Amino acid sequence: QVQLVESGGGLVQPGGSLRLSCAGSEFTLDYYAITWFRQAPGKEREGVSCISANKEIETYHADSVKGRFTISRDNAKNTVYLEMKDLQPEDTAVYFCAARSFGMFRSCVFRSAEYATWGQGTQVTVSS
Repeated sequence: QVQLVESGGGLVQPGGSLRLSCAGSEFTLDYYAITWFRQAPGKEREGVSCISANKEIETYHADSVKGRFTISRDNAKNTVYLEMKDLQPEDTAVYFCAARSFGMFRSCVFRSAEYATWGQGTQVTVSS
């Protein structure tokens, strides 16, 4: 069964760090742009960080996380990581990874409709 599996979420104090992982199962991640989305209660899902699958890898981050979040790939492990530093309460959300399935699927875009393969999500809670 093709799927993405997220892990690494948890409870962290403001200013803390977490590393999320997105592993492919029966699915090779390095062919596709991979984006981390998040959804907080009562809010729409938003794109956070994306890494392309082009010959020259490109990364993109939402303004709200620039300078704090880093996205990377380890193709040997078929895994994409999201390193999150200086976490704040407004970062609290369920984080999902997704593989772009339509259009220019190796390039980044933050439109969730472009993604057909999603993980189940991992909860990140930032609270003192």
